[in-house]
Amino acid sequence: MTRPSPVLVVTQLDDAAADLVIEELGRRGLPVVRLDPADFPATVIVKAHLDGFGLAGELRTATRVAALDDVRSVYWRRPRPYAAPDGLPEQDAQWCADQARYGLGGILASLPGAHYVNHPWRNRAAEYKPAQLAAAAQRGLHVPPTLLTNDVAEARRFAAEHGPVVYKPLYNSDFLDPQGHGLTVWVEEVTPKELDAGVGQTMHLFQQRVDKIADIRLTAVGSRLFAVRIDGSPGLDWRRHYDDLTYTLVDTPPDVAKGVHEYLAAFGLTYGAFDFGLDAAGVWHYYECNPNGQFAWFPEYITSRITAAIADQLQHPDRDRQ
Repeated sequence: MTRPSPVLVVTQLDDAAADLVIEELGRRGLPVVRLDPADFPATVIVKAHLDGFGLAGELRTATRVAALDDVRSVYWRRPRPYAAPDGLPEQDAQWCADQARYGLGGILASLPGAHYVNHPWRNRAAEYKPAQLAAAAQRGLHVPPTLLTNDVAEARRFAAEHGPVVYKPLYNSDFLDPQGHGLTVWVEEVTPKELDAGVGQTMHLFQQRVDKIADIRLTAVGSRLFAVRIDGSPGLDWRRHYDDLTYTLVDTPPDVAKGVHEYLAAFGLTYGAFDFGLDAAGVWHYYECNPNGQFAWFPEYITSRITAAIADQLQHPDRDRQ
């Protein structure tokens, strides 16, 4: 009996979503190779050959081996950054990490015939908020009035005209307090008087606040949509209030479903975690799409459905391929 081709899961050790998917693939009898690029070269060995037939060779972790041209599909989750051996001088270490990123990273992104959920380069292209907002608006999703600027006067004018207005970070950079604890820049409401010279220091995103009655997290896996209504948040950003929230699976309006599918196609994504604000008239206001968003924090009856859908994509790479 021929052994089925493996699924490559690219992620760090601490990844609850990947754990769920790996367990589901195991129940289906599919071999899985889990790889964190940060483990290269310490515990990962790669032998890649390129000739007239394309890419071939093998990838070996501490516990698994996979032929590069036999990988069925790739689940690209939350890998740590490419690294260098310990003890090298800073400049040498940076050089080695760059070689790993462009060497191993290029190999992992070029596996012949593999189906990616999602391809890492597609993820990167889809992370840019301005591109997200433009793509959503062009596909008929309802985008609140938004301003991107480093001009203080323009920011104040926008806040006065479209208020109430919120500020949103364009990227979730790592911030640490003096004790080394991680800090998060949350979505916050701002007034024209609060907008000072700091606006001129970099790019800022301001958006008209949606008068919402609930939030929606819509997880798209290929053609399947899992829309969850989130109620109970006492503040603007529901991520700050997990213990207060309730979750309900709801139907996705046809116009939103059409826009979401077109959005995924535009970026070449199989998976996307979309955030919307729901107003009293039933309009879904698009906020953003995280191409690699989390889902394992939902109640089990929701998480299990998303897990199965992702496993379906990885098990049957030619079915419903985007």
